[in-house]
Amino acid sequence: MTKPTFVYDGDCAFCTSCAQFIERRIPTRARLVPWQFADLDALGLTAGQCEQAVQWVGDRRAAGPDAIALLLKDAGRLWRAAGTALGSAPVRLVAWPVYRWVSEHRHMMPGGTAACSLPQAQRDRMSDTPL
Repeated sequence: MTKPTFVYDGDCAFCTSCAQFIERRIPTRARLVPWQFADLDALGLTAGQCEQAVQWVGDRRAAGPDAIALLLKDAGRLWRAAGTALGSAPVRLVAWPVYRWVSEHRHMMPGGTAACSLPQAQRDRMSDTPL
């Protein structure tokens, strides 16, 4: 079995902070990689998919809270219980709207910056502008 991959937005400080928390605290086998540095073609993903939500690519594919649930299940023990709960139908009904709200407001979250609220194309244009 190949190592699963969890793809997140590396240009978002909030997302990066969350990925760093996962790397420090959650013992997943997954490789965590910003989509901007991932081989999206090899993973079968598009930039658009990655702009919309975090992605899990492994034996199964998932996005958003479903991807987070698979990451937690992969971590074993207590994390598996949290992932199972997050992946259950009743919780998923709430998880997706909450995920979308957080995604739309990530620039206001701890560790977030104003750039977190911008679409990738606009962030790219800002980084190409000379100071």
